[in-house]
Amino acid sequence: MSSLSSSATTPLNPLYALRTLVFYITLALITLLWFPPSLLAGLFLPLKARNRVIMQIYCRMVMWAARLICGLRWQVQGLDNVPQDGRGYVLLSKHQSSWETFFLPLILAPHVQVVKRELAYLPVFGWALNMIQPIFIDRSQKTNALKQVLTQGADRLGKGIHVLVFPEGTRVPPGKRKVFSKGGAMLATKTGAPVLAIAHNSGEHWPNNSWIKRPGTIQVVISPVIETTSLSTAELNEQTERWINEQVDRVSATPFQGEYSEAESSGKRF
Repeated sequence: MSSLSSSATTPLNPLYALRTLVFYITLALITLLWFPPSLLAGLFLPLKARNRVIMQIYCRMVMWAARLICGLRWQVQGLDNVPQDGRGYVLLSKHQSSWETFFLPLILAPHVQVVKRELAYLPVFGWALNMIQPIFIDRSQKTNALKQVLTQGADRLGKGIHVLVFPEGTRVPPGKRKVFSKGGAMLATKTGAPVLAIAHNSGEHWPNNSWIKRPGTIQVVISPVIETTSLSTAELNEQTERWINEQVDRVSATPFQGEYSEAESSGKRF
């Protein structure tokens, strides 16, 4: 972990800023050039294939650009835990940055995410999201949001599509924790869908409080399959929260600093 620690503590420098700027320009070009033809192709494809063509290929190009331009690499532990049995899994993941929303489609496909409704109205990117049928929720309406997750999530799982949930509900910086909400665990226990838990330290290199990306290797850990038929929602939520926190502490170069408060949630960046 020496390379990880050094990259996490290296002071920012103008080169990082320049590389990040070039990355964002490249990201914009990829988005503008890829989505129009892929959206057109998606009109003639079933949902699973549409998911792969529109999002998985796009995310692969973004990760390639992040690696080549910003020096962002990754190492995955537990990749052999990802099953190929055609079932839809509930994916419960740590959320530190936007990096994981680009990376996870590469290794856990096809999947849809639970995302805030406002993203549907973004030009180009929002159109692509609508094509792959994510679960849009209104965070201001918590009761309705949970119903949407349970109803639409069950539909996607029944089609063999994984559902990605960030139980913390928002991006939480390295060294901080936020109590897990039970929505993802409830979806799994009510449908009987198995769960994969995902831990990582992406925020140490793709920080949420800065637009500048730090070069280095992001560590990702995937749990063994958790069968949920004999677990209550509370038991599953507690089990996955404990496992994710333990794994994040293990791979992170940032010591645990305490719980994340709502007052710290302002000023988040892409």
